[in-house]
Amino acid sequence: MNRMNIFAAVALTLAAFMPAKAQPAQTSPADDTPTLEFVCELHVKLGQTYTVGQTAHGSRVVIPITGGTFEGPNMKGTVLDGGADYQLVDQKQGRNEIEAIYSIKTDDGVYIHIRNCGLIVTSPGADGKPNFYFRCAPKFEAPSDSKYNWLNNSLFLCKPGGFNPDGISLRVWRVL
Repeated sequence: MNRMNIFAAVALTLAAFMPAKAQPAQTSPADDTPTLEFVCELHVKLGQTYTVGQTAHGSRVVIPITGGTFEGPNMKGTVLDGGADYQLVDQKQGRNEIEAIYSIKTDDGVYIHIRNCGLIVTSPGADGKPNFYFRCAPKFEAPSDSKYNWLNNSLFLCKPGGFNPDGISLRVWRVL
């Protein structure tokens, strides 16, 4: 079989597996779009930031979590001292990778562990003002035998609700 025949055979074989007409990308129907349900707002107290320095993974900054409170429709309590927000800072790109690891205690005495990963990106806007993007995806670990077990079985998003001299406020939503 000569080269031309081999090429034709490959082309015919590939054509058999391709749709007859290119299909446009499908979009989700409006009623299939995920919605969000407000879970709580955390008021997190932060300690003195320190820099580990340039590591194999980038410039490491640590922000101690020293306490705070949280409240929402189905949960309320305190943010425990002892956690931290571990950030990898890329000043050239205006980008911080966040991994905050801490625990909370509900008013009814249940401890819940949180690992909150996300991004902070600052970039120049078209109007000359900086664009600021700050979003995270907290992952909760609650006791399976508690009324907070539902936290183990959903995805969550959060964004800052505000900043103050002592810390940050974070609003958390459950993705439905």
